Amino acid sequence: MTGYSEGLRSACAADWQKAHEDHPFVVAMGDGTLSLERFQYYMRQDYLFLIDYARVLALAAAKSPGLDAMGHWAALLDETLNSEMELHRGFCADFGITEAELEATEPMSATVAYTDHLMRAAYDGDIHELSAALLPCQWGYDEVGRTLGRVGKAAEGSFHARWIEGYNAPEYQQMTTWLKAFVDDLGKSATERQRSRMLSAFSASTRYEYLFWDAAWNLQQWPDQ
Repeated sequence: MTGYSEGLRSACAADWQKAHEDHPFVVAMGDGTLSLERFQYYMRQDYLFLIDYARVLALAAAKSPGLDAMGHWAALLDETLNSEMELHRGFCADFGITEAELEATEPMSATVAYTDHLMRAAYDGDIHELSAALLPCQWGYDEVGRTLGRVGKAAEGSFHARWIEGYNAPEYQQMTTWLKAFVDDLGKSATERQRSRMLSAFSASTRYEYLFWDAAWNLQQWPDQ
């Protein structure tokens, strides 16, 4: 029997494919043609995103119904703060971008919109809505990492290959497996209203995933810049 998380994804299948399979940023990462300028833009914006993402994970732990779930959210928070963000700092250091410069980056509109969406789910929603809002990011990067790790043509040692390797890691995949199962369990006992909000949150996050890639691909700036 298909889990509830798979049902959420099926309901957003077209947007999911556009974001995690067909977007030119993802395609170019896989074949090794993504420009350094676009990658640097993405890394700087994603670093800012992860700061707020970590705050949302902490709130997910606080809203969780039991110690087991709290422990898994805490583990994901630790992985984000001490592994994923370190990966970003390492890449940027290689490019001559200091940690201070990285943290001084101005967030662009796609970054602000996505993090505001997650923060709203964290503060106003219950654990059902919040978990559904967080799932597309974790699951989408897992899927991109697996797919590009299997069929990608990026040169060994390139920043493309290093990025793919970071998201095609067993530790990352284990957290995705847990989060999908957690959402599955929540979906089984959810009310119709909760399920409706879960779908809305999942759908919005999937669209923001697309917009986040798109901002990096187009080197998005504020109109006055």
